[in-house]
Amino acid sequence: MRVVELAGIGPGPFAAMLLADLGADVVRVDRPGGPGLGVDPACDLTNRNKRSVLVDLKAEDGAEAVLDLAARADILIEGYRPGVAERLGVGPEACLARNPRLVYGRMTGWGQHGPLAASAGHDIGYIAVTGALGMTGPAAGPPAAPANLLGDYAGGSLYLVTGLLAALHHARAHGEGQVVDAAIVDGAAHLATMIHAMRAAGAWQDRRAANLLDGGAPFYDVYETADGGWMAVGALEQRFYDEFTRLLGLDAEEAALRAAPARWPELRAAIGARFRTRTRKEWTGVFSGTDACVAPVLSLEEAPAHPHLAERGTFVREGGIVQPAPAPRFSATPTAVRRPPARPGEHGAEVARDWALTPPGSPAAT
Repeated sequence: MRVVELAGIGPGPFAAMLLADLGADVVRVDRPGGPGLGVDPACDLTNRNKRSVLVDLKAEDGAEAVLDLAARADILIEGYRPGVAERLGVGPEACLARNPRLVYGRMTGWGQHGPLAASAGHDIGYIAVTGALGMTGPAAGPPAAPANLLGDYAGGSLYLVTGLLAALHHARAHGEGQVVDAAIVDGAAHLATMIHAMRAAGAWQDRRAANLLDGGAPFYDVYETADGGWMAVGALEQRFYDEFTRLLGLDAEEAALRAAPARWPELRAAIGARFRTRTRKEWTGVFSGTDACVAPVLSLEEAPAHPHLAERGTFVREGGIVQPAPAPRFSATPTAVRRPPARPGEHGAEVARDWALTPPGSPAAT
């Protein structure tokens, strides 16, 4: 599968990386001076498993170079504001005219239409208006921004990839390409489908830390340990809760407070007091290998050394950089980090040869 990625930042590059991790031949079209957040290209892991060519889309023959690539591709990904790709001459109409089977993926925060479509934005704003941000954080404090994982990558990249692969299936079955409009606001809203269902059934309150899965329940929360570390508790089911309270050392009267939500503050205090009697390492040893559903809260630096993740190879070291391994896993077509992050323009001649771009001196081959 051939993918053309018009260089950008955030969810578009991550979606293209995911396709590249799964084996697609992804060619990233970088522009001179390119986009970026000041990250050394050698460390920009979202460009791994890709190749890069340089094209100045504002040059006279820039659009034609991209259209030549689109004519040979299965998928094209762009993340411009609505109308920008059209003004550059590489919008859906122009690309589909050259390749009617092309799947044209558009990655934006607000989508291709609506009052905010032309506005700038970032992850925190997208998840704010969908209600997703309002569910995070303590009851008495402000909402807590979960980095840019929830909006950009969960609500954006993953929905774009799902849409691209579904549209590709249609294109291969019917010979008809189409446009995939992936908006982070749509995906982030969609992620909360189960929460909306619980609210409709009267099982979810529309406020923070008041529900079963948002820290409102003392048996689904995080607790500080004696050394300032944290343990995550997810003992939802009764049998797991019984194992948790036994290993934690709660007495029967304290453990029974689970059945009385009005007394959950007492239960939370009792659990918190017990956790503060030992270090994170000690509690990890107590709960390891049990069904108590308790885990240590690890940092990004600590996570790769966790015994389970280490044995599975969840993280790999490639090019001197520890990084998440491609996911998910396949029995017949295993994935791998095949190439280091592509430096802008380093594969021009190689792509021109492999994709049979002509003439040889075209901008895409420089």
